[in-house]
Amino acid sequence: MKYLHTMVRVHDLDASLAFYCDLLGLVETNRYVSEKNQFTLVYLAAPYDMAQVEVERAPLLELTYNWDGEVYQGGRNFGHLAFAVDDIYAVCQKMLDNNVILNVPPRDGHMAFVRSPDNISIELLQKGNALPVSEPWQSMLITGEW
Repeated sequence: MKYLHTMVRVHDLDASLAFYCDLLGLVETNRYVSEKNQFTLVYLAAPYDMAQVEVERAPLLELTYNWDGEVYQGGRNFGHLAFAVDDIYAVCQKMLDNNVILNVPPRDGHMAFVRSPDNISIELLQKGNALPVSEPWQSMLITGEW
C-alpha cells in the first residue's frame, strides 16, 4: 500500500490557493478542469516532495472545486493535514500577517494549528528539534477548535 493524496473540497478556489500556496508554500503540480461536469481539480505538493511527485504523482493534496457554489460544512470532521516546516515561528508569523488565526500557537516551538479558508485544520510541525520557546508565542492563548 502507498499513500497517494488527500482530497478536500473547497468553496473558493482562489482563496484556497492563496492559503495553501502563498502562505503554506505548497506548489501546484497539476490542474484538471471538467467543463462537462463543472469541477476543477488542483493538485499541490510540498516543495521537499517534488522529486517524488515527479516520479510517482504522490504525495499530493487534491483541492476539489465544484462550480455549483456549495459551501461545505464539517471541516473538523475531516481531521487535519500535517506539514513539516523549516521555521515554525516564521510560518506562523506569516499566517498572522495575513489575518489567519493561530488556533494553537507554537508555544512549545514545535507544533501549531491553523485553519484553511474552508475550515480544514492544518497542523504545522517544526522539522527536526523544536525551536527554543520564546515570546510572543509562549504567551499566546489557544483559540477555537483545531
